[in-house]
Amino acid sequence: MLQYARASDNLLIPIEIRCKYICACPIFFCTFTSVKQQVNDITEVLRGLSAQIKSMQKTIDSQHATICQINRASQRQLKEIRDLKRLLEKKDKENEELRRRLSRYEEPPKNSGNSNTPPSKESLKDEVVRRTKSLRKPSGKKPGGQPGHKGGTLAMGDVVDAIVEERAERCDGCGDSLAGCETVLDYITRTISLPELKPLITEVRHHVTICRTCGKRVKSHPERRRSNTVVYDVSVRGLVVYLSAVQFLPYNRIASFFKEVFGLEISQGSMVNWINEAKKAAAPAIGRIKEYIMQSAVVGFDESGCYCNKRLDWAWIAQTVYFTFVFHGKSRKGQELEHRFGNSLGRMTAVTDRHSAYFALHFLNHQVCLAHLLRECQYLNELDKKQEWSKSVENLFQEAIHERSQKPTESIDTKPWLDRLDELIDKNLSKLNEKFTTFKNGLLKCRDYIFNFLRNPAIPPDNNASERGIRKLKIKLKNSGCFRSDLGADAFMDLHSIVETAKKHGNSPYNTILALF
Repeated sequence: MLQYARASDNLLIPIEIRCKYICACPIFFCTFTSVKQQVNDITEVLRGLSAQIKSMQKTIDSQHATICQINRASQRQLKEIRDLKRLLEKKDKENEELRRRLSRYEEPPKNSGNSNTPPSKESLKDEVVRRTKSLRKPSGKKPGGQPGHKGGTLAMGDVVDAIVEERAERCDGCGDSLAGCETVLDYITRTISLPELKPLITEVRHHVTICRTCGKRVKSHPERRRSNTVVYDVSVRGLVVYLSAVQFLPYNRIASFFKEVFGLEISQGSMVNWINEAKKAAAPAIGRIKEYIMQSAVVGFDESGCYCNKRLDWAWIAQTVYFTFVFHGKSRKGQELEHRFGNSLGRMTAVTDRHSAYFALHFLNHQVCLAHLLRECQYLNELDKKQEWSKSVENLFQEAIHERSQKPTESIDTKPWLDRLDELIDKNLSKLNEKFTTFKNGLLKCRDYIFNFLRNPAIPPDNNASERGIRKLKIKLKNSGCFRSDLGADAFMDLHSIVETAKKHGNSPYNTILALF
């Protein structure tokens, strides 16, 4: 059997023939030797490549391990970065809170003189400052009566109850008696004193007369009500309602007053009944007041919180020059006004502060209270005393108010005033405190409602009348703490509406209360 050797890809040569030809053909011998050498070189190359591959594999394995280590380290670093970021955010919030708390000591405090903070929430120091400081600028004049001012004193009336003649009995020169000597009137003084505060008790005996003709029993009095045999008349009941609704005294202090001054012990239940009786009698007048306000073209509004039956309710006021209407609401939303006044709001110009509830309603027009804006300007002046922007705004508003006082009945063109306001609003305030920008944005929102009082003389420049009207409610709550029921809150507000309206017409609040019984 022959064995073959591969000479090329297409040629197989038997080994015996190969040996024979090797000896006879030197060329073939050389070619065969070269092929063998190449085969040996390829083996070496393969061995080298295999070694290189193994080396590269080790390098790759080492680099892979290094990359894994780097990835694990990166993950730890990313986690640490996230933790640091959360820590920084927490620190930023803490810093912001600390800055806010520190601003109470660095920035001027807000009080009723430079902001909308009510006086009831002021500190004692701020209250002292408010009572000795005003938004009015000093005029340079001395305090007291000015030259040319005619003083006044208490005038004597025509009616006197008693006359006392004062005469000397003995001469201070010689000591002789002055009886029977001539006297000359020197001057007259009058002393006013209260009579003895003792209740007048009247016993009324009701008789029944029997007619001799028909025998009918005729009574001189109406059918007896189921009540005590001792009753209080209008003077006592009216004074109780007056002390509660006008002087804002709580029931226990009213009872103490009557006991100590008059010796009368009146129960709080009787006081409640008398106040409810006055409220019922005032209902027709309250309806007429509401009708007059609904027909008015300019109405001032305000609202304030009131505690009633362990919850926070709201008291609303709608007032004009001649009428005041205070009512009790459950919320601070504008729906309370819509419920009370309905479509009549569309005929009114509302004089209010910048509470958003008023601007959500469909009033004919608005007038923003300039007193509120001037107080905010005062705060900005205290916040940064070097800037001039808030002072310019303050001067603009004060000049507009002065212009109206100088021309109380004229219609003044508002365009020049709005142009001056626009110039101030367009100024860049980025270098000032952010509160300046907040105030400027607020002015931009209510720009069209700032100078309407110049166009219409019937529109006041501020809402102070409404605030004064509803201020009495806060005094009542400060004295009494709260209203115990909705009926009690409604009764006080109805009677307060009657009293304030009577005062605007020049009538006595006490006589107005007596007229209800």
